[in-house]
This record gives sequence, structure tokens and C-alpha cells, in this order.
Amino acid sequence: MTTTTTSADGTTIAYDVVGTGPALVLVDGAMCYRGFGPSKELADAFSDRFTVYRYDRRGRGDSNIAKPAAAGTMEAVEQEVADLGAVIEAAGGHAQLLGLSSGAFLALEAARAGLPIDKIVAYEAPLILDDTHRPNDADLAQQVEALVEKGKRAAAVERFMRVVGMPLVAVKIMRLTPAFKKLTPIAHTLVYDLGMCVPFQQGLPLPGGYFKNVSVPVLSVAGSKSPTYMTNAQQAIAKAVPEGRYVVLDGQDHMVKASALAPVAAEFFTA
Repeated sequence: MTTTTTSADGTTIAYDVVGTGPALVLVDGAMCYRGFGPSKELADAFSDRFTVYRYDRRGRGDSNIAKPAAAGTMEAVEQEVADLGAVIEAAGGHAQLLGLSSGAFLALEAARAGLPIDKIVAYEAPLILDDTHRPNDADLAQQVEALVEKGKRAAAVERFMRVVGMPLVAVKIMRLTPAFKKLTPIAHTLVYDLGMCVPFQQGLPLPGGYFKNVSVPVLSVAGSKSPTYMTNAQQAIAKAVPEGRYVVLDGQDHMVKASALAPVAAEFFTA
């Protein structure tokens, strides 16, 4: 059953709850929400041990955006952190977080901001912190924002897919599928994901002390089949947080399977 809470700027955030046990909030990555993506399978995998909260990040699914923020601004990051804070409050005032891709980075940003978080499992925050991958355009979020403002939502989604490594032929084929029709309505939300992550996709190390205020244990996770830049970034995150650990899931890539991630995450949360 869908329930709602209200974020600091008046945005309505929709979520649902399943299971029993300590509160666990799932934080989706770009283009994912309760109706599209891995959160349903993950929630089912954790529901025997945790009370799992799945929420639609702002502008997706049943959540709206009361006050849009410009691409690449601190306001945009602060809004998403506040949204997550509203869900944590609804979950009883504190929770553990499992974040995927840009959702992993959002979880870490929430910890930096001092939200009442118990532990974080961060799966493959999409950062480029060395020279093993070409940096993304520094104004990528603004490029996508411009496409959306011109009504070119499909082009905005295609731009994102190409950036994350999907071959052009695969992108063209996907555009013909029903799944693509679920992505174009939320193309505007890419501004939030890209604006948050692109500054850390420039091939430069994390700024010194960036995560020093993260006071909770963090498990930074990568898949063994993921590219070098991705595994290197997760190692860097684990080293940058005061209580960080790094693990690799054998046989997994960025599209991690719930059956592989859930046991490792649950062990960390309950240790």
C-alpha cells in the first residue's frame, strides 16, 4: 500500500513498507523507482529480517517536485537529502540505508549531512576518481536539463544511456520497447542524479576529508565484473569514510542481483 510523507519544501514523497524488523530504506539510482527497477526484488529479499521502506525519489512514480532546483546546484542535493530524511522520520526516526548507483552516493551525502542513519551499504556509487575512464562532461547535467526543457525527453534518456556505456545499437533497440516509455516521463529527474555525481566524475580523487563527517559504518560494494574505474571508486569511498569496508561480489556487475547483494548486506547490517 502506498503511503506518503512530506519533504521540507512541500514535495510529496510516496513509499511503501514490507516486512518486520529494524528499518531499512532502499535508495534507488537514476531512472529507477518503485514501479521500475530493482527495489521490489530487494525488498522481498530483506523482508524476513527488516522493515523495508521503498520510496519514489522526487519526480518519479507517485512523488512530485514542489520546487524544482537547477541542475548542478547544492539546493538540488539538499532537496534529495531532505526527502530521504522525511522517509527516515516516517520509518521511526532512524534507519539503515541500502543505496544503489547514484542512490549509494545520495545515501553517503545524507550521512555527511548528519541524518539519523545507523549503517549504509553503498553499491557502486558511479564516481570516476582516476584515469581509468574518460571523465564525463562537466556540464552534463545542464545538457540533459536543456534537452528536457526543449521537450526532448527521449533524447535526454538516450544521452544518459550512452554516457553510462550502453552501445548505440542497444539504445536504439530499447527505444522501441515498453520499458523506454517508463523512462521518458522521469527524464527530468536525471538533473538530480547527474548534478550530484558529475562533479565526482572528472577523473580526480575525492577532495581531502570529503567524507570525514560520515560517522556511521559504511560497506562499499562493487561487482567483480564491473569496470576498473568503478571498483577503484568503491575502494576509495571505503578508505575515505572513517568506518569503511570494501567488498567485491563475485560475478556481479552494475546491475546487481538481489540474491547476491542481500546476504552480504544483511550480515553487515546485523553484525
